Amino acid sequence: MDSSIETAFNEIVEELDYPMLVVTAADGARRGGCLVGFSTQSSLSPPHYLVCLSRQNHTFRIAERAEFLGVHFLPAGAADLARLFGEETGDDLDKFAKCDWKPGPEGVPLLERCGNRFVGRVLNRVDCGDHVAFMLEPILVSAAHTLRPFPFHRAKRLEPGHPA
Repeated sequence: MDSSIETAFNEIVEELDYPMLVVTAADGARRGGCLVGFSTQSSLSPPHYLVCLSRQNHTFRIAERAEFLGVHFLPAGAADLARLFGEETGDDLDKFAKCDWKPGPEGVPLLERCGNRFVGRVLNRVDCGDHVAFMLEPILVSAAHTLRPFPFHRAKRLEPGHPA
């Protein structure tokens, strides 16, 4: 791709303010979680949601074998969780030892401070370049309160645990 096109495109999308999520996964022996900015609802009926995980991420290596993923809508006041799941890597640290959580279906970690969340069955995985898209079908949903999401413009200040 022409570098001027890539630069111009990045200037446009950098102005978008996506809600930030934490995606969690478990494969029996391991668990992981990471901060995610690429996601969207992709179907109304049946409801489906798409999350994209970086191939470089520790959580991706667990999610590629997992049947279920946890999707947590990060509250605006949860900068500490954004830092934990965005700046730290599960290669070096058990992130779940540093936050309150409980096991969900198939051991998927559910973050206690994220009352708006769901667990989704992985229906499909699609190569999207440096990320892989996971198509999820919700099987367990918690809608605790009006969502005021942690926005992307605040997450841009974080130093990623892994390069994009």
